[in-house]
Amino acid sequence: QVQLVESGGGLVQAGGSLRLSCVASGRTFSSYFMGWFRQAPGKEREFVAALSRSGIRTYYADSVKGRFTISRDNGKNMVYLQMNSLKPEDTAVYYCAAALVSGLRTPLLINEYDYWGQGTQVTVSS
Repeated sequence: QVQLVESGGGLVQAGGSLRLSCVASGRTFSSYFMGWFRQAPGKEREFVAALSRSGIRTYYADSVKGRFTISRDNGKNMVYLQMNSLKPEDTAVYYCAAALVSGLRTPLLINEYDYWGQGTQVTVSS
């Protein structure tokens, strides 16, 4: 069982930056593939970024590639999402998620994730 708590959301002007953090409970954090998803008002939840258990392999949605960076600190049970050059269309509730996978499988779909945080609001003003 893993519990995830996000923080770091807020209001920022277009072009600005925010760093989201997610802390995980439990002693097996390094066993989980970690991801960030987001859900804008009236839209479905969508994939943003994901990170392998070791932190070596990263994956990004095309819409955030080159602007967002996902990282993790397994010693602190933390995963981060550094968001730069923010745009109004990045406005959403951002969710941290954990997937228990085996081998080299790469979970990028919502239904592949086992645990979710409560979300943190990011609002980008124009």
